[in-house]
Amino acid sequence: MKKRHEQKLVVLSIALFLIFNIPFVLIFNLEGAIFGIPTFYFSVFSIWLLSIVISYIVLKKYYE
Repeated sequence: MKKRHEQKLVVLSIALFLIFNIPFVLIFNLEGAIFGIPTFYFSVFSIWLLSIVISYIVLKKYYE
């Protein structure tokens, strides 16, 4: 894997670290539900799923 593709994964990791800090996580701590799932859990798991998909795309496309 080339250096710039590793950098994409490092940037993704730093972004996830910042997103999952308490001040940002508490933004999604609201009453209500999306598709029957509480808003907090839906937002955390959707961000987590999105990060897995982005990591998969980077590794699949650029892995050498």
